[in-house]
Amino acid sequence: MTMSSILPSTQIPAKQRGKAHVLIGMLWRDKFAFFATVFLILAVLCAIFGPMLLGEAAVAQNLRARNLAPFSLDRGWLFLLGADALGRPLLARIVVAAQNTLMIAAGAVVCSGVAGALLGLVAGYSSDRVSNVIMRLADVIMSFPSLLLAVIVLYMLAPSVGNIVIVLAVTRIPVYLRTTRAEVLEIRQRMFVQAAKVMGASSLRIVFRHILPMVVPTLVTIATLDFAFVMLAESSLSFLGIGIQPPEVTWGLMVAQGKQYLTNAWWLAFWPGLAIILTTLSLNLLSNWTRVALDPAQRWRLEIGGRKNG
Repeated sequence: MTMSSILPSTQIPAKQRGKAHVLIGMLWRDKFAFFATVFLILAVLCAIFGPMLLGEAAVAQNLRARNLAPFSLDRGWLFLLGADALGRPLLARIVVAAQNTLMIAAGAVVCSGVAGALLGLVAGYSSDRVSNVIMRLADVIMSFPSLLLAVIVLYMLAPSVGNIVIVLAVTRIPVYLRTTRAEVLEIRQRMFVQAAKVMGASSLRIVFRHILPMVVPTLVTIATLDFAFVMLAESSLSFLGIGIQPPEVTWGLMVAQGKQYLTNAWWLAFWPGLAIILTTLSLNLLSNWTRVALDPAQRWRLEIGGRKNG
């Protein structure tokens, strides 16, 4: 009789719930990371449901409310943050712009992370010749400043969402490639990998079953930080006028459109800029928490903090 037949069927879900409870408790003990997570969840909800709920309000023009000052509810709660040069409510536009801003950043991070991780696994576990070819490819990409390369490519191509995602993803591949290769070169020398080789495990099984799970926590931490970098890069491209084009909207484009009104309508650029700052700050705080929570050698800091608070 096996152990699985003795234990009740609800034991595994209970363990999973226990792990989730532990992670939530560790997150609650770090108040900065907790509120950063709440803000990011709110931003994601805005990106998902914002265009459906406020899409029409974000494009409705009202010249009587042109450059309306913030903190006024005379025209409704949507004008709490003021209105732009065409009388469109800034609150609705910021909520709707969250979708394009976060979608571009998420798409670029996922594409660059997957491509860089796969190339890094191959470079770290294959022969020296293959590894050198892959690393020279990374050196070629890194020899060009990422923002300058994006400006050149987008100047020649149409500045669409797909092109921006591809350009930003290509420029970030070396980050994941180099990190993954360095991790693989260290992990492949460990005892459990050597034992898997002795037992006849194939190279694919060793790489994806034994090595990749050890690399994932580091990649998750890097992706969290890289998300903020890519979002700032997209905002910079929109600010320069080669990013998303109207009638589409992003936070960076809103800052670019409001820069000419800084002297008499500061709120046009301030609120979308504040959204960029808060999202970037939240990602950095969550990344620091993730690095500690996923590292068994440092996790005790959160656990001890919880026992002191209790």
